[in-house]
Amino acid sequence: MLKMDPVQMQLIREIAELHDVPEGAYNFRANGESVGRNTTANIDIQSKTEGSGIDIRIKDGTKNESVHIPVVISESGITETVYNDFFIGEDCDVLIVAGCGIDNCGKQDSEHDGIHRFYVGKNSHVRYVEKHYGSGDGMGKRILNPVTEVYMEEGSSMEMEMAQIKGVDSTERATVAELKKDAKLVVRERLMTHGEQTAISTYKVSLNEDGSSADVVSRSVARDRSYQKFDACIIGNAACSGHTECDSIIMDNGRILALPALEANSVDAALVHEAAIGKIAGEQLIKLMTLGLTEAEAEEQIINGFLK
Repeated sequence: MLKMDPVQMQLIREIAELHDVPEGAYNFRANGESVGRNTTANIDIQSKTEGSGIDIRIKDGTKNESVHIPVVISESGITETVYNDFFIGEDCDVLIVAGCGIDNCGKQDSEHDGIHRFYVGKNSHVRYVEKHYGSGDGMGKRILNPVTEVYMEEGSSMEMEMAQIKGVDSTERATVAELKKDAKLVVRERLMTHGEQTAISTYKVSLNEDGSSADVVSRSVARDRSYQKFDACIIGNAACSGHTECDSIIMDNGRILALPALEANSVDAALVHEAAIGKIAGEQLIKLMTLGLTEAEAEEQIINGFLK
């Protein structure tokens, strides 16, 4: 039974798309405390004996199971750092849903810093979904600083979906990954900032053994006076393949800095990077406006489609 109020449940719906208690393993955290937990025969969740956070252990061969670990903050002035470690066995296929929502109606800043470490076993596949969301009409800021570390064994694969579309005043995302033989990492980041918001995303992916590959793509929109920085480096240390891309729309007085980078330490490393920043094309607006949309409605349609 979850001990959560209506505001907290609304945050859960926004970040995890949950309208009820999920099946499978879960750990719900609200205002710095655990408010609900469930384990299964194959997935165990335990609180850390030292410090704040949990250990999630997934048995070898676990397939078609999920873990939900959303965090919500609905009080002003809360600041926390949480360490969550995932130990995924061999030959697994699992879904992990995380994310944090902050509703701040007060004068003090509220901040959640989540450090997630993934140890992905041989030949396992992990789909990881992380969404950040902010709401509330207070003067206090909503701050999220996620750190993600990924260590991938031979033949493993991981898909990461990172989304931040509304309400977060400041975020600094740092992601580090190390891949062994034939491991594959795919990252899809979706980001929108508005007002005076700032968002910094840093990725450092090391392709350490033959056959490893990474595809890191960010799509973002900077509105009003917001600022974004995308800094992604793929390091090829073997016969590997890597691609990083930043595709951004800039509006109003927004600012965007894109720094895709490649480091080849092997003659057999095949690495590519791309970056594009531009405004919404006038032809797109005109076409939608001829269908009866206002200019503002046309802009929203284009942005929604771009960030899907």
